[in-house]
Amino acid sequence: MSLDTATVKRIASLARIRLEDAEVARMQAELNGILGWIEQLREVDTDGVEPMAGGAPAGQPAMRMRDDAVTDGGIADAVLANAPDRQGAYFGVPKVVE
Repeated sequence: MSLDTATVKRIASLARIRLEDAEVARMQAELNGILGWIEQLREVDTDGVEPMAGGAPAGQPAMRMRDDAVTDGGIADAVLANAPDRQGAYFGVPKVVE
């Protein structure tokens, strides 16, 4: 499949991309290259390859969610050890409102 200049201009319009006339030819070559790669992928023999969705093989349950638990809290002193300005248990920052 090959795109002509009118199709490239239409795609640019739909994507709300402004293309100058000098850029249309370059964009046409790039899009035709991308479509060429897609055609190459279609030629790959995928017979016997199980389709996957969401990272889990077909017929298997999706990845289970982990428990939503805090596992690294309570180390404020270690976190604030390298702070340039510390005010109690917080980072000290310069005042920006006048």
